[in-house]
Amino acid sequence: MSLHTKFIAAALCVSALPFAQVASAADFEDYGRVVRVTPQVEQINRPRQECRTEYVQVQQPPPQRGVGGAIIGGLIGGLAGNQVGGGSGRSAATAAGAIAGAVIGDRTENSNVPNSGGYQEQQVKQCRTVDHWESRTSGYQVTYEYRGRNYTDVMSYDPGERLRLRVAIEPMQR
Repeated sequence: MSLHTKFIAAALCVSALPFAQVASAADFEDYGRVVRVTPQVEQINRPRQECRTEYVQVQQPPPQRGVGGAIIGGLIGGLAGNQVGGGSGRSAATAAGAIAGAVIGDRTENSNVPNSGGYQEQQVKQCRTVDHWESRTSGYQVTYEYRGRNYTDVMSYDPGERLRLRVAIEPMQR
């Protein structure tokens, strides 16, 4: 490459330097003064279960009564009636003895068994769903001042007293 060509290339580079500085100076960082920060609060419902235990009276079924005493008592009473009666009254005495023996045998076997089941306390768990509202900050509406003008933007954080800004300069189109 000749000296003349090198000189022209160097001159072109030096003459382009101011344009390169203007292009890189079009975007720069600066700070704005924060005027107001307003939290953006939203209400969120997170339903939950509330449970409690109650005690209720529950009727129990009556216990099973035994029948063996009535059967044995009826047999013994029938045999005894048959021995006591005579002639045509023998049948009536056998029947009366069987009935009396059955009643006595039933009462003897089931003397400690209650006639009804009674009541017993039982636990019952009662649950219901209730609303549970929570407040949650979803962002911040920030008003800031830059070069005498106010701007408003929504941000995910509270910037404090100063806000770092990226400033872009572009020529206006006609």
